[in-house]
Amino acid sequence: MKKIGMLLFVTSIIVACNQTKQPTAEHSTPSANEAPADTAKTYGAAFAEENVIAASELTSLASGKDSVQATVSAEVVESCQSKGCWMDVRLADNSTMKVTFRDYGFFLPIKDLKGKNVVFTGTAKREVVSVDDQRHYAKDAGKPESEINAITQPKEELRFVADGVIIK
Repeated sequence: MKKIGMLLFVTSIIVACNQTKQPTAEHSTPSANEAPADTAKTYGAAFAEENVIAASELTSLASGKDSVQATVSAEVVESCQSKGCWMDVRLADNSTMKVTFRDYGFFLPIKDLKGKNVVFTGTAKREVVSVDDQRHYAKDAGKPESEINAITQPKEELRFVADGVIIK
């Protein structure tokens, strides 16, 4: 049963990253592929920047819980260079957290996100990431084949599903 669930999850990730769905006006501001990310722009659901916590606080906030709702500020370390369907943000211990977007309802610009500050709102939870998913994300990030092939073990990590993102 777990294998079937994981297979469905992996398939949905791969299919979603290969789709060319354009965001609609009710889900985001200017299209990710049309607008540069040089000023504060909101993608996905609009939200107020209230009760924002630093990404460094999220790990302890989520500790011992299945999931936690939060609005988080962080620095982008890496992002999907294919469709803009995910980003990695820096955590306190210099590790990263994968941020995906609820139901692939919106995408971010694919260029110039590294080093940008973002604020996002949604749900954080711990997940086991399969080898296939890790390799898929590495390919999206433009990693060399040698690095992709070196991924051989599933890993548990803190993940975040964002309902909305503001790029500063």
